[in-house]
Amino acid sequence: MQKSRVLTASAVLTTVCLLIGCSCNKTDSNLSKPNDDKPPLEAGVVDSAGLENLVSQFSDAKLTGKVEVDGSSTVFPVTEAVAEEFKNAVPNVQVKVGISGTGGGFKKFVRGETDISNASRPILQAEADQAKAAGIEFVELPICYDALTVAVHPSCDWIKDDTITIEQLKIIWEPAAEGKIKKWNQVDPSWPDAEIKLFGPGADSGTFDYFTEVVCGKAKQSRGDFTASEDDNTLVQGIEGDKHALGYLPYAYYEPNKAKMKALKIKKGDAAVGPSIATVKDSSYALSRPLFVYVSVKSLEKPEVKKFAEFYVASAVILATEVKYVPFESSLYDLVKARLAKKSAGSMFAGEAETHQKLEEVLKAAQ
Repeated sequence: MQKSRVLTASAVLTTVCLLIGCSCNKTDSNLSKPNDDKPPLEAGVVDSAGLENLVSQFSDAKLTGKVEVDGSSTVFPVTEAVAEEFKNAVPNVQVKVGISGTGGGFKKFVRGETDISNASRPILQAEADQAKAAGIEFVELPICYDALTVAVHPSCDWIKDDTITIEQLKIIWEPAAEGKIKKWNQVDPSWPDAEIKLFGPGADSGTFDYFTEVVCGKAKQSRGDFTASEDDNTLVQGIEGDKHALGYLPYAYYEPNKAKMKALKIKKGDAAVGPSIATVKDSSYALSRPLFVYVSVKSLEKPEVKKFAEFYVASAVILATEVKYVPFESSLYDLVKARLAKKSAGSMFAGEAETHQKLEEVLKAAQ
């Protein structure tokens, strides 16, 4: 049942159509907890027995229908993995997974064109207002953590201790830098007199929104003179292809390509911490963030959407690990499952791209 999943440019650029099934041989509340009694798995290590158990529980060859998903390229690898395993359980439901960025996905979602929207940051207030105006209620479901990674070419040896500060990142990326901060030595005199080649997500990306809010102080406020792409593999190719490159991208795209690029430690305050499974879990990495799916309350009335959403939450602890993101602890997934079961509508994050509170505190407060 289990097969290797590789992030390729064609996979990210192409809409994925999967014939998938779902359903549950048990009641809605009896969602599986495959890892409750097991230690967390390392990134890329798959709990095959847990997946087989889930597929068995949700198996239903009679269920039919269609589930429309679109949005974040960051969340795409998780959703794709979930959809593939869901297909093993319910072969007669079609799940269509598109990639138009977090912002692009929400545009479709608020028009009622999709059932589920992948998002690499919380829904913004303007987007939530548009959904409300269109009569679309949604359930906000955190699914796993990402460590947004700032990376350079592996030959970059001028950044001391491979550490860059939030302040230095702001100098490079803020709107005022456009056309002015062009060389490395303009950021730090000890760095080379060479042009910085910048790579980052496009404006429809939730990664762009999150990074700009944390680094520049406001979502979507960034210089525009950089190579932008909604395809994270294009960012990988850009960073690995130029000695003087710097860019930012999701951890799931950095990790399998880490021999081709170097992740920088981020210094915020006194601590300089690099991206890793451990630093995301202990909240010490400055650019760690939760990822989300948003499910239409109206769509949850359709059995195929309801079961796919339940399967997603039940399998995320396993499949997030496989695609090299960081799963939550089982207690957090219990809170997410409860949120889905209650169809708790609305956002927990006040319309901001950055999540300022600990996720567990937010989820408990929203129960």
